[in-house]
Amino acid sequence: MSARAVATGSINLGQGFPDRDGPAKIARAAADAILDGRGNQYPPGPGIPELRRAVAAHDERFYRLRYGPDDEVLVTAGATEAIAAAMLALVEPGDEVIAFEPYYDSYAANIAMAGGVRVPVTLRPPGFRPDTGELARAITQRTRLILLNSPDNPTGSVFSRDELAAIAALAVEHDLLVVTDEVYEHLVFDGEHVPIAGFPGMRDRTVSVSSAGKTFSFTGWKIGWVKAAPELVAAVKTAKQFLTFVSGGPFQYAVAEALALPDAYYAGLRAGLRAQRDLLTSGLSEIGFEVYPPQGTYFVTADIRSLGYEDGVEFCRMLPDRAGVVAIPTAIFYDYPEAARSHVRFAFCKRPEVLTEALRRLAKLTR
Repeated sequence: MSARAVATGSINLGQGFPDRDGPAKIARAAADAILDGRGNQYPPGPGIPELRRAVAAHDERFYRLRYGPDDEVLVTAGATEAIAAAMLALVEPGDEVIAFEPYYDSYAANIAMAGGVRVPVTLRPPGFRPDTGELARAITQRTRLILLNSPDNPTGSVFSRDELAAIAALAVEHDLLVVTDEVYEHLVFDGEHVPIAGFPGMRDRTVSVSSAGKTFSFTGWKIGWVKAAPELVAAVKTAKQFLTFVSGGPFQYAVAEALALPDAYYAGLRAGLRAQRDLLTSGLSEIGFEVYPPQGTYFVTADIRSLGYEDGVEFCRMLPDRAGVVAIPTAIFYDYPEAARSHVRFAFCKRPEVLTEALRRLAKLTR
């Protein structure tokens, strides 16, 4: 769909990347690292010490979680590699992995690469809340781990403290691992982000994944990290070293500096994206979409049936030519696509004037 956006001159509200770079101060830190010769050769396998210390300090600052930077933090080539390495390290052929659907498309591939069996538990509109009863019924003797994403892409759902407590209790009861994708941790507009690693019994069974791309608007740098107990980090590192070995040396120095930005930066990030969310969701509603307002992330899900369309895939195929806008059909993120056949995802991580122009174009659908 991004290629279709380029080919047709459409506004790309499909792929989740911002159309503005992050803080100039952080970009300069990366440039300085390159010019100073820091990180231009292979960085240490676990990541540079400065970044590992910064990740540990970040989690203590925001969540009062303490990780040892030397043996409980691993730097990766973005969160996507972190999740792939975790699946390859922790899942044996035939193990079942429970994931809440819809889910980020790499999850299915990563589980398959490890020889695991994907077991979906569906999040349903309008709230896309996790059904812990359905989760409990999905657990079998072959279940190895739960793959969790909150704030969730593509629904924008942010799991509540009570919901996470119930998931944690099931993980402890059945002695399951949890791999949690928290890349949108600072993009929460309603509610709060609560790491599941902080619940009783979860610290030593949780592999927490995050990255710099979404928080600092440098998605091309691909700097992510894993936090977990030493034996889990060692397992993930064993798989990771045969994927990319190392990556992004100079960028690691810049991200270490970014993580220490003041609270005002994080508050401004949330406020700006909340305004963009509200602009797009209200505009889509005025056009006639049924909109499911997200609590977090970059994305909003909308139902197209109220506009007279039924199939999200066909709708997104025709949308660039019909309206000059690109969106993503969310059915592609489901094992059971009928659950979202009429749903499409729009990204609001774009400048307000871009979103306004996209809405003007989308209004053509009702003419």
